[in-house]
Order: sequence, then C-alpha cells, then structure tokens
Amino acid sequence: MKFFKAVLFLICVLGVTNAFAQSSAELKRRREKLNDELDQLNREYQETASNKKVSLKQLNILKAQINLREEKITNINSEVRNLDNQISQSNNSVRSLQGQLDQLKKEYAGMVLFAYRNQSAYNKLMFIFAAKDFNQAYRRLKYLQQFGTYRERQAGYIQGTQRDLHVKINELDHDKKEKNNLLANQEKEKEELGKAKNTQVKVISDISKQQGEIKQQQRDVRKRIAQTNRAISNAIAREIEIARREAEEKARAEARAAAAAAAKAKAENREPAAPSTKPAITKSSTNSQILNATPEAARLSNDFLGNRGRLPWPVANGQLIHGFGVYTDADGIRNESDGYEIRTNANAPVRAVFEGEVKVVTDVAGAYLVLIKHGEYFTAYSNLKSVSVSAGQKVSAKQNLGTAATDPSTGDPTVIFTLNKGKVPQNPKSWLADN
Repeated sequence: MKFFKAVLFLICVLGVTNAFAQSSAELKRRREKLNDELDQLNREYQETASNKKVSLKQLNILKAQINLREEKITNINSEVRNLDNQISQSNNSVRSLQGQLDQLKKEYAGMVLFAYRNQSAYNKLMFIFAAKDFNQAYRRLKYLQQFGTYRERQAGYIQGTQRDLHVKINELDHDKKEKNNLLANQEKEKEELGKAKNTQVKVISDISKQQGEIKQQQRDVRKRIAQTNRAISNAIAREIEIARREAEEKARAEARAAAAAAAKAKAENREPAAPSTKPAITKSSTNSQILNATPEAARLSNDFLGNRGRLPWPVANGQLIHGFGVYTDADGIRNESDGYEIRTNANAPVRAVFEGEVKVVTDVAGAYLVLIKHGEYFTAYSNLKSVSVSAGQKVSAKQNLGTAATDPSTGDPTVIFTLNKGKVPQNPKSWLADN
C-alpha cells in the first residue's frame, strides 16, 4: 500500500514538473528571441553611432533597446519564479523519497533479521510441522515462498527509489545552477539598461542642439501619418458606400422580382411565394449589416473574427516602435496611433495577415498603401517601397504584398499596420499572435 502511495505521489510531482518545464521552455525561447533582437539592434546602433550627426534613428534604436532589455528582465524574473517552484518541488520530492527509502530499508532490515533467524532448513520444517492441521501447514509453506519473493521485490524497490533520489538530487543541482546563471544574466541586463538610459539622455541632449531640423523631421512624420490615416478612412468610407449601393440595388431587384412573381401567381390563381425574411439594406442599415450583406462577406467576417489573437504579423521579423493609442514623441508632443508602427529589416517582405480582397493600392506621401477587405474588417499596410498586388485581386494569408520602405525621417525600414472593423480602428494587439 505504501508503495502505491509513493507511485501516486511521484506521478503528481512529475505532472507539476512537466507543466513548469513547458512554461520554462516558452520563456527560454522568448529570452533567446529577445537576445537575437538585441544583437540586431546593437549592430544597427554601431552603424549609426559612426555618424557624428545624431539622428532620430539613433534615439529610436535606443528606445527599442531599452524596451527589449526591460522585457528581457521581466522574462528572466518569470524564469526565476518557475525555477523557484521547480526547486521547491524537487526539495519536496527529495524529502519524500528519502523518507520512503529509510522506511523501505527499515522494513528490509526486519525481513533480513527474520530470514537470518530462520535460515536453517530445520527451522523452516519445524515452522511448517508445528501447524495445527494440513491447511495451516500449506499456508505456512506458501508464506515462506512468498516471503522470499517479497524480500527480492523490496530490494528492487530500494534500488529504484535510490535511483529516483539520485535523479532528483541531480535535477535540483541543475536548477540551482541555472537559477544562479539567470540571476547573473539579470544583473548584467540591469547594468546594460542603465547604460542605455544614460546614452539616451545624452542623445536627447545632442538632438536638442539640432532642434529645428529634428522638429521638421517630426512634423514630416506626423504629416505623413495623418495623410495615411485620412487615405485609409476615406477608402473604407468609399467601400462602405459602394457596398451600400450594391446591396440597395440588389434589394430593389429582388423586390421587383418578388412583385412580378406575386402578380404572375395571382394571374394563375396560385398562392404567392413567401416573402424573404432577410432584412433589406436601407439608409438606416448599420455598416456591419451593409458589409455582411452577402453570404461570402458574412463567412469571411466570421472566419476573420475566429482567428482573433492568432493572425500572423505583417512582417516576419519586426519590433514595435509605437503601439495603438496615445504616445509621446521625443519632442514631448502627444500623438495618437490608429495601429502598429513596426520596425523591420531593409527590403523586408510585407504580407497579408488573412485572406481577402485588395481594394486599394495607392501612393501616399511617396510610399504605397495597400488596403484589404475581409468581410466587415479591413487591414491596411502603409509605407511600402514596392507592391506586388493590384486592386480587385484576391489574396491569401501570408501572401506577399510588397516590400517595406525606409522612413526618410528616421532612416528605419518601417511598416504601419492598421486594422478596422468598418470605420472603427481596432488595437492590433488583440488580433495578432505573439511575435
């Protein structure tokens, strides 16, 4: 019974350990990805640092480095907490296994002593012949046979428990070493973070000496973003109006057909067909009703919604410069972003996040904008140097749309991604998968 309890305990411990291991593996993968991104930023910063003239690009790289280091420190904290839990579980396992081993050894010692006292064949025979009757003698004979088998089995349990104990002690030592390495790595990252923040202060100070030029760059950026947002908003409004007119015309055509069918049924003295229960598109219809007026559009909307949180990023590799909502630029001016501004590699392919139909391909402030319709949802990809699709073309998820352009103000290859439900901008964080 004790053995089965021990097995049950080990199964529970292994289950918990496995859950921790899975989480630790994910955290480790994220830490390694952050390391790769930091290495890339360090290389790019060294390239910009060789230029005596301080630029917004340097400041943006420093901001990205600081954000990544802060995220890495948070990631390490989570890894350390996981290891603390694993160490605690391992300590409990070691104590439990040691207690089981002590108990098994104690029981085995008692069996050995009993066997020693009854080792002679004479004593065994006397034990059997001292029985009251034949049945009792038979049971005593079976007992002696089972006792030997049980003693061998107990010896096997002791060896197995010793092996498990040795494995757990090794795991415990490994976890402690890994924790110490992580803590050392964390201290190093904190030191690098402090250096990056000091460098950022110096760069901001140097930039302030070029304030006139920098302010003009920032005005150009804000102007370009405003132009892009207007182009997207106007394009979506046009698509909604086109969909409204098409739906209204279809409704009128269906009404005329229904009236003609009713008149024919009356002339032939038949019952007219039951009127359609589908609501007609009118001036008071919502944008959602208009954009989902056809079965194909409704299906695409449902499929797009069903992939919320799992959509791929519009670039394979990228770091977020500005997220959705209000942010403050280097000049202290508050801005509002309708989507994600993503820093990526030079000439990086830009891809569709979901299947849909390209509705707009246009030039905005010297760079291309691509707008794709997914039922009642729209995704927009701006600041493209080149495009490989055209309006009216059906595209699939991850299909190449073009290549990222370099922002003339910052020198960074960037892509601006926005997602709308009808006319309402959505936060891409809720829709895109973890990068």
